[in-house]
Amino acid sequence: MKIQVLGSAAGGGFPQWNCNCSNCKGFRDGTINAKARTQSSIAVSINGIDWILFNTSPDIREQLAAFAPMQPARTIRDTGIAAIVYMDSQIDHTTGLLMLREGCPHQVWCTDMVYQDLTTGFPVFTMLKHWNGGIERHTIPVGSDNNAQGSSFVVPQVPELKLTAIPLRSSAPPYSPNRNNPHPGDNIGILIEDTRSGKTLFYAPGLGKIEPHLNPLMSNADCLLVDGTLWREDEMITAGVGDKLGVTMGHLPQSGEGGMIEYLDTLTKPRKVLIHINNTNPILDEDSAERKEVEAHGIEISYDGMSIEL
Repeated sequence: MKIQVLGSAAGGGFPQWNCNCSNCKGFRDGTINAKARTQSSIAVSINGIDWILFNTSPDIREQLAAFAPMQPARTIRDTGIAAIVYMDSQIDHTTGLLMLREGCPHQVWCTDMVYQDLTTGFPVFTMLKHWNGGIERHTIPVGSDNNAQGSSFVVPQVPELKLTAIPLRSSAPPYSPNRNNPHPGDNIGILIEDTRSGKTLFYAPGLGKIEPHLNPLMSNADCLLVDGTLWREDEMITAGVGDKLGVTMGHLPQSGEGGMIEYLDTLTKPRKVLIHINNTNPILDEDSAERKEVEAHGIEISYDGMSIEL
């Protein structure tokens, strides 16, 4: 299984266009050691030709141009995107679909809750009907209260991969009518299994809480690509750029009691990689104490263009 990190930042990217926090200003001034990052998205393939795209960030055009296999050039108009899977309906994970209108109809997989948001509150699916019918939507099944593990499905274009949607405790977008009334399927993680080798990736760019049903999945996965948004719970407040805690936004911080580092320390099997990193997070500074602490725990920090093979 081939995994390509197209974008590794949270919403707004890094540096964020209107932000002068210590990270963003330091990057522009050249006073910190950091890499620029686009908004988070990954692509997964078996043969390196047909790719499942997970989320479509507003930076999608730049991301596709930076990854040659996304333009195999077999015909006058072509793409390596075989299908698109949405983890949620957040603006930074879905807006890029509008930039892909010339390639419609796209094969799109999403939960009922995401479909509801993307046909009403932020109706990108409805808008794209004017381009060759827009999308061909396929339903992602999610677990019920009695089946928190979710249900597996296969994207026909990449049949060697078995995907299982795992409901997560997180938040629907601010525009969604479900923002303060969460439902299963607002946000999911995806367990991706290469059925030839049995190798697995658990991908969860938005993860507000490690619930009991996640423990066996995460501990037995070969690789984790999980939420790295914030270093500390009140980071947005202390950075002077917001007034919300991490838990309010649906993100588990790395540091502190019950944080991501503490949990990942309990896992021995998986390769551990953080993604969806906010512009305020001090781990973006490769010389920072926080960066060194993360790395001392055997945790990697993803970057745009990172390739993983399982």
